[in-house]
This record gives sequence, C-alpha cells and structure tokens, in this order.
Amino acid sequence: MPDPRVFIIRHGETEWSLNGRHTGTTELPLTANGEKRIRATGKALVGDDRLIVPGNLAHIYVSPRHRAQRTLELLDLGCRDRYPWHSSPSPSLNPRTNASIEVTPLIREWDYGAYEGRTSPQIRASRAARGLSADWDIWRDGCEGGEAPEDVSARLDALIRELRAKYHKGRFGRDAGWKGTGPNDVLIVAHGHILRAFAARWIGRRLEDNPSLILEAGGVGTLSYEHHNIEEPAILLGGAFVVDVVEKEEEKKKE
Repeated sequence: MPDPRVFIIRHGETEWSLNGRHTGTTELPLTANGEKRIRATGKALVGDDRLIVPGNLAHIYVSPRHRAQRTLELLDLGCRDRYPWHSSPSPSLNPRTNASIEVTPLIREWDYGAYEGRTSPQIRASRAARGLSADWDIWRDGCEGGEAPEDVSARLDALIRELRAKYHKGRFGRDAGWKGTGPNDVLIVAHGHILRAFAARWIGRRLEDNPSLILEAGGVGTLSYEHHNIEEPAILLGGAFVVDVVEKEEEKKKE
C-alpha cells in the first residue's frame, strides 16, 4: 500500500463559481452540470482499483456548507456512516467504507467579509474608489471584515496536526493500509480557496507568499509524504492507482 494520503476535493460547480464570485457563507446549490461532473468523478476515481479506495479511507472531513455536503453524497463512496446533515439514517445500499464523516468549521471557506459575492475585479475597483490599494491579493491582504491569511493558517494548522496524529502517525510501511494495520487515507470535501490554502500549509508554505495553486470546481488533489516519513509532507503530483496485482495473480493460479 502507498503511504498515507489526503484527498482534497473541491465542491462541484455553482452559479457563482462559474462567474468568479467569492462564495463563503452564502449557500448555493450545485448546477445540474456540476452534479453531473461530480458523479462522473466518483465513477472514474472511486473503487478498489482506482485512485480513491473506499476501504482505505480512515476519516472524511466535510465543510458545513451544503454545496460541499452534496458533493460528498454524489461521489457515492458507499459510506456506512450516515450523513450528519440528514435527520434520519441513510446507509448506503452497497457500503464500501467504514470511514466516519465529520462536519468541521475548520475547513469552511475563507471568510470573505465585505468581499462576499464579488469578483476580484469588482473588489479591486471598489478598493480604488475608496482610496485603498487596488493591488489586492487575498493571500497577502486577506479580506476586509473577514479573515486574514494568518487566521486561515491557524485553523488549517490545527486540522493538519489533528489529522496526522489520529490517522497518519504509525501508518507507514509494507503492512499499512486497510488490509494491514488499518485504513490510512483521509478525504476532505470543501472549497477552492481553503483547499488551496490547506495544500500550502500541508507543506509548510506561507499563504502570504501566494501558493500559486489551482483547484477547479469538482477538482481532486492528493497530498502525501516523501521517504515514508511523516516529517516530510509533500504534494503528490501524480500517483499510481492501487491495484493488488500480485494478490490477484495468486488467486488466479489457485482457480
């Protein structure tokens, strides 16, 4: 099995993500096209021989916003645990993972404050009209009436410490993983800016330096470690899908 990983998934397309409006606390549904694409992502990337192996998920973190929660549902991971936002149990008819689902404000979207619902050009024009610098960069300057980069870093660092201590520490080596010492992957479903910030903080990069990372609506990213070492977090640019080739070959020989 590979070293422990974190899959970061941005919620599917909304009307505001289409036109670049900053969407923090505003609740918006996914578009029909957004739902269709998330279903396709689930079919393409989720499975025992795919990138995201349901049985190897130890925990699922999801944002309090409905658009992120709907995205998790549409991925069809086969969660045995009920969705916390449903008032009654809604177990999968084909459970494939025992991962618990946790709604946490630590991965809510960046608080845009006065910039909620505005595009970046609108924000810069508004600042210029009020005598403020039009050279605005959220990573450096944060948001008026909202969060600063250091605020975002603080809450994400807390989550990263928790995640590593609970689900990754001691989960390295040949016997790690769902068929050995136990599931060691974590899934996070949230939003564009906060997940880009999460990836930056995962490798210890300052948000103020602008992480220059992109995660499209419905996009999937992977984080892991170098040299099988929890002290060497890394962004996994390209990983092989998990296929137990040797095991399958041995089973065929027995037939």
